[in-house]
Amino acid sequence: MKDRQIEEKLEGSLALCQGLLRGKTMSANDPETKDRSFPGKILLILEMIKFQHTVFALPFAFMGALLAARGLPTGRQCFYILLAMVGARSAAMAFNRLVDAELDALNPRTADRALPRGLLSRSFTGGFVLASALLFFFAAAQLNTLTLVLAPLALTVVLGYSFTKRFTAASHLVLGVSLSLAPIGGWIAVRGDMALTPLVLGLAVALWVAGFDILYSLADEDFDRQSGLHSLPALVGRVPAMRLARYLHLGAAFGFWLTGRLAGLGFLYFLAALLIGVLLWVEHRLISPQDLSRLNHAFFTINGAVSLVLGLATLFSLWP
Repeated sequence: MKDRQIEEKLEGSLALCQGLLRGKTMSANDPETKDRSFPGKILLILEMIKFQHTVFALPFAFMGALLAARGLPTGRQCFYILLAMVGARSAAMAFNRLVDAELDALNPRTADRALPRGLLSRSFTGGFVLASALLFFFAAAQLNTLTLVLAPLALTVVLGYSFTKRFTAASHLVLGVSLSLAPIGGWIAVRGDMALTPLVLGLAVALWVAGFDILYSLADEDFDRQSGLHSLPALVGRVPAMRLARYLHLGAAFGFWLTGRLAGLGFLYFLAALLIGVLLWVEHRLISPQDLSRLNHAFFTINGAVSLVLGLATLFSLWP
């Protein structure tokens, strides 16, 4: 019994040393000690794909639906739009983690993700991608014929983005186009047709996303250059990339304003659009070429607010 206690203490000390070598101590909350059951893996993969960041695109999907319905869509439409968005984004993010697993393992910023650490298998992640894609197709089929017909094209775009950084610095714009499908898809889900208003809103979203993705990629500038990846900061340098991001966000702010004009929205929406312009200005003031310490705050907090503010302003401009 005494020998066993000594052995357990030695094992605990070894685990502690391993944790310290990785720069942290082991605890019950450490991913390596998490439940490896099926529910545990699902929770881990949702953590890996940052499921909570659906907030960036979901309000725009419902914004497109609100504009199409000129008020609240039916409960059935809202439910299947929600399912479609969850399915498409989950498939895209998990596929991105799968495609980039080897690169993530080499990048100090991403080496702690579940796939590089072996906490999730490639086969399980691939199965999650397939299940999410099927959920997306199922939801599209429940809305109308056009959403189902366009669903394969939409999924091709959002999955294809994961490869673009390997051959073009326009990958930021491709990501923007991927998220621009949210308001366009929301409109089509309700109306089953296309119009100028959702296209303008989609363009504004594309410019907004491309701008903040350029800013976020500043954190990987050196790694991208060393690895031969084609991010804009790696291609042209930090200062020109940040300047282009400002221009893109200026175009996005104008696009959000123009959407309100085309849709005939009221004072509340235009007040929100003005607030969005201020928030985007603040985002660029938070970081500089010499100081990226507040990059995460600029990326997650402000950009999350952009979609929520515009979505809520559209809702209260059209309803009741």
